[in-house]
Amino acid sequence: MLSLLLLAYSICTPALLARGQLAAAEAYTPTRVACPPDTSLIRLAGTGTSQSLNPSESAYVSSRQSLVLPAAWQSYLDNVQQQVEAKNVSALPDYVSDILSGANGSSAYPTFGIATSGGGYRAAIVGAGALNALDGRNASSVEAGTGGLLQAATYLAGLSGGNWLVTSLVQADFPTLPELVFQPNDASGWGGWNTEFSLESPTNDTVESLAYDFDLVTEIEAKFLAGYPVSIVDLWSRILARHFANGTNADNFFDSSLTHGAGITLSSLVNISSFASYSQPFPIVVADSRSWNANFSNLYPNSDDNVPLTNPIYEFSVYEMGSFDPSLAAFTPTEYLGTESGSDICTVGFDQLSFIAGTSSNVFNSLNYTSIVNGTGLLTSLLELLTYLSNDTATLDSAVTARYPNPFYGLNEGTYLDWNSTELSLVDGGDDGEGIPFMPLLVKAREVDVIWATDGAGNATNWADGYVVSATQARTELLSSTYDFPPVPADPATWHDQGLTTHPTFFGCNSSSPVPLLIYLANGAPPLGQAPVTNISTLALEFAADDVEAALSQMFDITTQGIATETDGIWEKDPEWPACLACAVVDRSRAKAGIERSGVCGTCMQRYCWS
Repeated sequence: MLSLLLLAYSICTPALLARGQLAAAEAYTPTRVACPPDTSLIRLAGTGTSQSLNPSESAYVSSRQSLVLPAAWQSYLDNVQQQVEAKNVSALPDYVSDILSGANGSSAYPTFGIATSGGGYRAAIVGAGALNALDGRNASSVEAGTGGLLQAATYLAGLSGGNWLVTSLVQADFPTLPELVFQPNDASGWGGWNTEFSLESPTNDTVESLAYDFDLVTEIEAKFLAGYPVSIVDLWSRILARHFANGTNADNFFDSSLTHGAGITLSSLVNISSFASYSQPFPIVVADSRSWNANFSNLYPNSDDNVPLTNPIYEFSVYEMGSFDPSLAAFTPTEYLGTESGSDICTVGFDQLSFIAGTSSNVFNSLNYTSIVNGTGLLTSLLELLTYLSNDTATLDSAVTARYPNPFYGLNEGTYLDWNSTELSLVDGGDDGEGIPFMPLLVKAREVDVIWATDGAGNATNWADGYVVSATQARTELLSSTYDFPPVPADPATWHDQGLTTHPTFFGCNSSSPVPLLIYLANGAPPLGQAPVTNISTLALEFAADDVEAALSQMFDITTQGIATETDGIWEKDPEWPACLACAVVDRSRAKAGIERSGVCGTCMQRYCWS
């Protein structure tokens, strides 16, 4: 394979690029421009209680709160109340209605964040299934009494496979979840996730496969020739773009003349109509950092994770990229990612959406490097070709990490790990063990009251086991001056023995602000006595539409069942679950108002809270 790729590269690539026949190559390549006058490329974010948000994020959240959330919360409240009446269960306490209807004022609305985990395609699919059950546009979700929470969320964070869900949802202009996965019947340019095409080898036709591989290499070559660092993650990003960015569908998947999502940048998503109208939750993507300056004694105990918990966690938004971790506490504009530190020449176009998605899901540094190099598949050939192009023997980090010119070079000497590194090496957002993107939602300046966390991570049986939540607790204990997290079990036995991953569980019920209340929903077991469908292998890279539909349907049941009960072989969802969920959503707002829990909320919190 490699010899064929090299031959094709040496003969064809210059001619192709010269004639501009591969539009994706040009669209993917960053360009250099004069930095705009009075543009600061570093924003110091502060630490602890002195944290500050990007002014554009603050303006977005404020506008969404005043223009969108009043109607969204009222709609959600209406859905809960109609389900309560339909099931003839105890009515909600008045304080729930007062908070969600706006009777207590707009400042009483909960700040609600959603975090969707990593775990490959499994995480993307189960995350989509959970969001579908929270979507007020879905008639089944409305009937279930859970619809509308998605519209009422302030933040939506994703990492790894969950970041595929978040980034594709944002750039596709926030369609319904079935439309996102399967393609809408419109002219939007969104082609769905194209799950029938494998992420590793989308065709069995040898000639077509060679052409496809060659396209991937050619699409990143101009970036390399322009002097920017490249790695296997650039190739990965071009693969992902054909599934999670506008411009590709089943009919044009192998069309070399198309951009296949190249040129869609994260910073450009501010122009999407649903974002410009504040109709989307504010999206955030998370990635980990790999540095040989790290303190490897802070690896999560008894794990095979390869990134210490104290390494900076970077977040990407449409406005900026950086970290609130106290060792850095600084950000740079997303639009100018790729700009060398201290330069008056700025780079634009480096923040390709597919590259950000590839960064957050970059598992290559976790794989056995020797097995990749000595293998025979696509990744082996592309990795060898990448080494050939760079004219050196690619080291593990430079070949298999996402490479970013370090905008924070020289900052915080002695505390920031990469203060003296000209490049950042970024990896999968779950490589430190924290497979759910909690950190952005724990930032004190964001004042998040309640977090919905969908856990699609997987153990040996491809079910979630709570491990990633325990890892987050371990990290926040190491960085206690910056982050607060509710108490959770620290050992796998407690998660298992108490069945905390088999139904929704609330954490932090007896904690107080600024600790958010956590609504944890794990893909931990099949619901309602059903045969398992959602424990998809992390290594599964292609799916028939019927299989995806079945997994989405089962995840809907997992999300809407609450603590189900079984009588004589007949399973029933908890009829009070929608009310219990609403009680959890408003609980921090209730506490701030000095109101005691009462009515169904009292019994719900006893039933669903862990302590």
